[in-house]
Amino acid sequence: MDKQNIVIANWKMNLSPADSLKLAEAIIAKLGEIKPLKAQIVLCPDFLSLSGVAQKITGQPIMLGAQDCFWEPVGAFTGEVSAQFLHELGCAYVILGHSERRQYVAETNEQINLKVKAALANSLIPIICVGETFAERQEGDKDSVISQQVSNALTGIRLLDQDKVIIAYEPVWVIGSGQAVAPEEAEHAHRVIRQVLIDHFSMNAVNGQIKIIYGGSVKPNNVGNFLIQPAIDGILVGGASLEAESFAELVKQANL
Repeated sequence: MDKQNIVIANWKMNLSPADSLKLAEAIIAKLGEIKPLKAQIVLCPDFLSLSGVAQKITGQPIMLGAQDCFWEPVGAFTGEVSAQFLHELGCAYVILGHSERRQYVAETNEQINLKVKAALANSLIPIICVGETFAERQEGDKDSVISQQVSNALTGIRLLDQDKVIIAYEPVWVIGSGQAVAPEEAEHAHRVIRQVLIDHFSMNAVNGQIKIIYGGSVKPNNVGNFLIQPAIDGILVGGASLEAESFAELVKQANL
């Protein structure tokens, strides 16, 4: 059976709520031209835009994701957002451990692990971001860094039959740079990740409940080279998802 690619748009903190609605409308129109639409599509706007985008995509072949969550369901945690509430709002996915959060708010592997557990407990699919910095790459530590991040994120987790997980390999040094890694290098990193997953879960779970995707300066002119790699199940897209036409072109190439 052919794999079903997933295309996840991370809009980060780039759009106002009004701009998010306009982009969602434009993406819906562009995706309507792709028939049949086989790829899975996920839009991840900022927290302020989630409710509006949720209403826009109702009835569309598009799922909603958040860009983060907290590890406690309710309580005195000023400024945080509950996974439980995200699920109630209509989110099906949540991005966790993005390198920008690791960098700017000092998010730790232990916190990411707690967030993954909270996401799964609230029927959300965690999109766990992992990747090496340029210094780690130069030191030859890429594989060990990635392996440790994946292992730490999944510590103590037992996947139930209904649970699904996505691991997104995003080399930190290429995010926003316009320079993607070689597709063959991404494929190698995905195989490293897959081996860690096999160490944690059954082969049935790895094959049926987990996707490994690539992110980092993905564009219409290079995405095809990534998606033909056997271990790459889709893409996490930043800048190229902020324009409906380029995002639709990415989806077309993922629409195997």
